[in-house]
Amino acid sequence: MTQAEIKLCSLLLQEHFGEIVEKIGVHLIRTGSQPLRVIAHDTGTSLDQVKKALCVLIQHNLVTYQVHKRGVVEYEAQCNRVLRMLRYPRYIYTAKTLYSDTGELIVEELLLNGKMTMSAVVKKVADRLTETMEDGKTMDYAEVSNTFVRLVDTHFVQRCPLVPATENSDTGPPPPAPTLVVSEKDMYLVPKLSLIGKGKRRRSSDEDATGEPKAKRPKQTTDNKEPIPDDGIYWQANLDRFHQHFRDQAIVSAVANRMDQTSSEIVRTMLRMSEVTTPSGAPFTQPLSSNEIFRSLPVGYNISKQVLDQYLTLLADDPVGCL
Repeated sequence: MTQAEIKLCSLLLQEHFGEIVEKIGVHLIRTGSQPLRVIAHDTGTSLDQVKKALCVLIQHNLVTYQVHKRGVVEYEAQCNRVLRMLRYPRYIYTAKTLYSDTGELIVEELLLNGKMTMSAVVKKVADRLTETMEDGKTMDYAEVSNTFVRLVDTHFVQRCPLVPATENSDTGPPPPAPTLVVSEKDMYLVPKLSLIGKGKRRRSSDEDATGEPKAKRPKQTTDNKEPIPDDGIYWQANLDRFHQHFRDQAIVSAVANRMDQTSSEIVRTMLRMSEVTTPSGAPFTQPLSSNEIFRSLPVGYNISKQVLDQYLTLLADDPVGCL
């Protein structure tokens, strides 16, 4: 990593998380993986502050950890992930373009908080949308939930790895650090939640919903809190999927410039058909038959099957190698 990139990482970390997190993050970028006490010693920072800084960095996927054979846990900064913070506005704008204001705020909340439960995201976004509505109107939790599910179905949002149940039930001594795993079939599986309610507007700090002064409110104990329906199931923005979307847009634009609009629409259809079945870094999409492509063309796009086959032949014979 160049000095310019390290400086940029430093500025990004300081702007988003403050000086202490920036100091720990840049130290790991410069030195590579290190255990907790070495980080504290080398940076002249207390163990407690180092732990809190590492928690923030891990929460935002900017640092990973690994347990070595001797039981020592070492932490390593993810430099490329730090630099991707520059693209946060573009990720958010893309979500707004595809899924309106609700999708925009869902992705924004996940990027700002790193990892969140679905119920927490839905309630926070519903409250924020309600704030922007006219008096008397509110945003229903169900509507936000539907948009969240659509983002998961198209892989823009994915589950975070979690501690497996077998590790929790182990009667032996706990490991130095938990091993987080997530199966591919569960990564985009949304739990069935019954989130009933509407967004709430923020009120003045002196009064609650009943208009009573704050001092007269009965204190709520932790026993009165409602249980979180999806406790332990956290979600994060899938940045690789956003980059796949950007790449697909560039491909469609290039085909339109080189050939014509019909060719680009055919390529767009092929990319859309395989966007969730093809890994984001794969050089090719999944194989598609001309019949499948024909059936998946946008409604109202009136070209015959014969014309489609001619376009596919042109695309396959093109020296650029679109197909």
